[in-house]
Amino acid sequence: MNRLHTPLLFLATCGTLFATENWTPLFNGKNLDGWVQRGGKASYKVEDGCIVGTSTLNTANSFLCTDRDYADFILEYDFKVDPRLNSGVQIRSQSFATPSEIRWNGKVINISANRVHGYQIEIDPNPIQNRWWSAGIYDEGRRGWLYPGILGGNAKEFTEQGRKIFKQEGWNHVRVEAIGHHLKTTLNGAPCASIDDSATASGFIALQVHSIDDHKEIDGSQVSWKNIRIQEIPEPEQNTLTAEEKAAGWKMLWDGKTSNGWRSAKSSTFPKDGWTMKDGVLTVKETGGAESEAGGDIITEDPYSDFELSVDFKITPGANSGIKFFVDPDMNQGKGSAIGPEFQILDDVRHPDAKLGHNGDRTIGSLYDLIPAPASKKVNPVGEWNNARILSDGKHLTYWLNGEKTIEIDRGSKEWRDLVAASKYKVWDHFGELPEGHILLQDHGNTVHFRNIKIRDFSKH
Repeated sequence: MNRLHTPLLFLATCGTLFATENWTPLFNGKNLDGWVQRGGKASYKVEDGCIVGTSTLNTANSFLCTDRDYADFILEYDFKVDPRLNSGVQIRSQSFATPSEIRWNGKVINISANRVHGYQIEIDPNPIQNRWWSAGIYDEGRRGWLYPGILGGNAKEFTEQGRKIFKQEGWNHVRVEAIGHHLKTTLNGAPCASIDDSATASGFIALQVHSIDDHKEIDGSQVSWKNIRIQEIPEPEQNTLTAEEKAAGWKMLWDGKTSNGWRSAKSSTFPKDGWTMKDGVLTVKETGGAESEAGGDIITEDPYSDFELSVDFKITPGANSGIKFFVDPDMNQGKGSAIGPEFQILDDVRHPDAKLGHNGDRTIGSLYDLIPAPASKKVNPVGEWNNARILSDGKHLTYWLNGEKTIEIDRGSKEWRDLVAASKYKVWDHFGELPEGHILLQDHGNTVHFRNIKIRDFSKH
């Protein structure tokens, strides 16, 4: 049976039917308590129950920011703007005291110290350029236009819709849903932008007054906001299965609390040290970066052949680890890790392994030392959760990283054997061709966290 097209119900996007109560106002209508200004020196004040931002000559983009961060939420607000002025509302945005960087599509994007950056829900009525992109999504301080732009949307069609639905003389209503990696917007009830992106999972909300440089003709132009409210979406319960997942045959491979079902790769019991279980997170401890010299690798007690495996993982700076499968723990009882194909887990920016191997085949999401993950892969920043998914369907092997396919190959094929012959695994006869084997979480001496370890077992024991 070919299972490549079996519905993956556990990855279904969150619905948008939430309770209409439990709204929290972000603005009290009286003062700017709970807000802090960053960036430029445009003025913000409260008038008639509204926040009013006023442009100022020769200053940078200005941001009035919430004093706390938000992750998953629904945000609603009304705005009115001088059509000569660009503005927007930041979500999941950040500002760091020191320079930082992100990697996207193989490129490094540098972010200067104290620069507000992140997703911006645009306020962009531009009759001069005939561009009506309000409720589009712009990546402030990083990648530019996302929608319409590099993540979808037709610019001409978006403009035509915007011209019809935008109210030039009155108040406009925006709704933003930021749930997991999915962001979508509506303007005056009409669907606008919809993207899947994982650059930032949480951050502050901010009201922008765009820089006007030295354009004196628009000095003092204003943008106003009111009825700003938010409904936070609680994080899903971890290490549990939904009814849909259970119906699709998923099972928890780790129960979130105990070592049941797991043991050391080099003994029949679970390691006494090197691994911790706390608050639903399984963690391999930092011991200096040596491979399997502290607590050591852990493996499932049961072997698997055909399966679909999903694992959430979170790395720390400079960390190295991996998820292996088709592991025979008796193959290597000496030093080092147990032997089997590996889904590589790595901090590509800081760990030297990223530059070793062949053409990046030791970077995150790769079939370690055999096939590199694409440079365009989506990787959440260090300190945020990523998802690995591995499907073994007979000889056919597929990897996904954060929902995007990174690897596809047939084990034991000529391509497979040619790759093995050019790798560190050439010393192992028929590497990766076992009919079944254990699943392994690697101890490479760096702190890495795991949770939501679940499996669909198609094996016939």
